[in-house]
Amino acid sequence: MYKRVLLKLSGESLGGPAGKGLDTDSLRKTAQEVAAAAKAGLQIAIVNGGGNIFRGLQGTGKGFDRVDGDKMGMLATVINSLALSMFIKEQGVEAKVFTSTPMEPMAEYYMRDKAVEVLERGGVALIAGGTGNPFFTTDSGAALRALEIKADALLKGTRVDGVYTADPEKDPTAVRYDELTFDEAISKHLKVMDQTAFALCSEGNMPILVFDMTRPGNLTRILGGETVGTVVHK
Repeated sequence: MYKRVLLKLSGESLGGPAGKGLDTDSLRKTAQEVAAAAKAGLQIAIVNGGGNIFRGLQGTGKGFDRVDGDKMGMLATVINSLALSMFIKEQGVEAKVFTSTPMEPMAEYYMRDKAVEVLERGGVALIAGGTGNPFFTTDSGAALRALEIKADALLKGTRVDGVYTADPEKDPTAVRYDELTFDEAISKHLKVMDQTAFALCSEGNMPILVFDMTRPGNLTRILGGETVGTVVHK
């Protein structure tokens, strides 16, 4: 179904049940899923959030300046990407971390062509640091990178199996959508991604697939063409 994807992961997904810090079990399980899909032929780039360590927007309510807070959040995504890359390598798959601002020798400065080279030889490119600018979320960064690398889709890995009419963890009557248009998702106020990310994906005709990343094998099921999660399209 897809040959090349951009996988967006929340920082909280790497923080275990508490969603904070770095949880080795969560990192290893995620790495196993990514490595299995890569070995099966799926080209995967990853953008991690940083909310398990620091979230700039939330920090503004606690006395942090928004610009400096966002910089701290960008650094948190680098930590997450470095951690996940180690566990992917443990699975026998190449994993290279790129950053949106120069950060050698910890990681290589992001250039689209270099990231694509990693994908084409079967490795995983982890693109950290968001867009490199404050006031942009990692959702927006993921949308931007998906368009740059000419991904077939932006995959958003979550703890639920798609987009619902309400939060299924809070509302047992919530109903899952199989597919949605960007306009429908916006008009229904469904919090799939932020508005900037929606606009980028809509204008670039980049479908978003929201799926349960915690279910083993879902990434390879997507590769095999199975219907998994909710597709948001133009």
